[in-house]
Amino acid sequence: MDQEAKQAVEKVKQESRTPIVSAILSDGSLVEMVYQREKHDTLFCVWKDDEFHYETALLQKGRRLMPYSPNNDLITKPLVLFPSEPQEYENEERLLAEITQYIHRYVDVSPLFEKIASYYVLFSWVYDSFNELPYLRIRGDYGSGKSRFLTIVGSICYKPMFASGASTVSPIFRMLDSFKGTLIIDEGDFRASDATVEVVKIFNNGNTPQFPVLRSEVSANKEFKPKAYDVFGPKILAARGFFQDRALESRFITEEMGHRRLRDDIPINLSSSYKEEALHIRNKLLLFRFRNFGKRKAREQLVDRSIEPRLNQIFVPLLSIIDDESTRQSLREVAREYNKEIISDRGMDMEAQVLEVIQEIRKSLYHPELSIKEITSRFVDQHGEDFERKITPHWIGHIVRRKLGLKTERHIAGYIIPPTEYSKLERLIEKYGLTATQAGSSGDSMNSMNSMNSVEDRGKDPDPQDSSPE
Repeated sequence: MDQEAKQAVEKVKQESRTPIVSAILSDGSLVEMVYQREKHDTLFCVWKDDEFHYETALLQKGRRLMPYSPNNDLITKPLVLFPSEPQEYENEERLLAEITQYIHRYVDVSPLFEKIASYYVLFSWVYDSFNELPYLRIRGDYGSGKSRFLTIVGSICYKPMFASGASTVSPIFRMLDSFKGTLIIDEGDFRASDATVEVVKIFNNGNTPQFPVLRSEVSANKEFKPKAYDVFGPKILAARGFFQDRALESRFITEEMGHRRLRDDIPINLSSSYKEEALHIRNKLLLFRFRNFGKRKAREQLVDRSIEPRLNQIFVPLLSIIDDESTRQSLREVAREYNKEIISDRGMDMEAQVLEVIQEIRKSLYHPELSIKEITSRFVDQHGEDFERKITPHWIGHIVRRKLGLKTERHIAGYIIPPTEYSKLERLIEKYGLTATQAGSSGDSMNSMNSMNSVEDRGKDPDPQDSSPE
């Protein structure tokens, strides 16, 4: 074979190579890349039928799968951490205890959050068996221990990707899509508004596998084309503030840092020994992943119907990993506290104010209907000075229909909320945390209103002065 033919063959080989770090093969084998630092080598560890072996490359559906080069900057820096080999652990209880002891040795957080973080580490190694997942967040000012937490806890998560120091957000999208591991990120590294918006996209789309982020890419012939980046995966964030989006806020399990004196046994400076400890734990967790992949599922019986559905989506996957009932109960209490905060925040909204006005009208037995005109009039009396714009029936009608999701009907008296929507009102009362006294008394008045409506329909003309359009 001449030199030109050899080059052509080599080119075909190179083009057919696909670098990967994890895969599920057609025969059900589970593949994970390992990095052996002493040999400066990367290999595939293949798990099949409760046994593992190593491969330098794999052929799959005409593709030659290759591990990432050990010379890749992400590995040599290191910005992404891998195990070096599967390592035996006594049992899950002992493995969890080792994780907790490691975190406790270097990080000062509350006992409950220490347990949550330990289970989150375990969860991260089987996260792809779930359809929703929570995020962890450490919040505090400078010097409160946020970076230490990211370093220690992040170093034993599944394929941790340390995004701190990235000059732009673009490589984070690519790392998440290619490595599909745990994103470890410091919000303080992304202070520019455009970068913050991109990071928020990652968090908004990254807790379920169904919503990749679309970004414009430039092809070889200079054409713009969209590319979908898979950003699903565990994430640990250090931050000083809150997100304005309440839906995004609800995805975080948060620990407030810096509110107490640092424990005396916490080392001020980290020695290199923590890295070796972390590697041994990652090796044991690799074997944990092999043994448990596809076997851990969200347990429907752990759903708490007293809290928001979104919070159940976030907490149930983590609860499904927890075997200790006392820890599980503690985490349930955390979820309920989060639920109270959501209700409290929601109660400050204009929708809650409109609902309170509706409640007052419902308790007034002499009002046969919930008319938009009457709701607007009372709202202006109570809250008119709180708004710079003019409060109109059209605006209140928009709140009722679009924000509260209640239907309105055109009546001779104008637009009203019909009796068919009263059951929705009861659910909204509970959702917005209005008092039990209000809910109870309004329920009695609702029965009276139903009776009065039927009387009105049979024999009394509505007040013609209440016929102005919405």
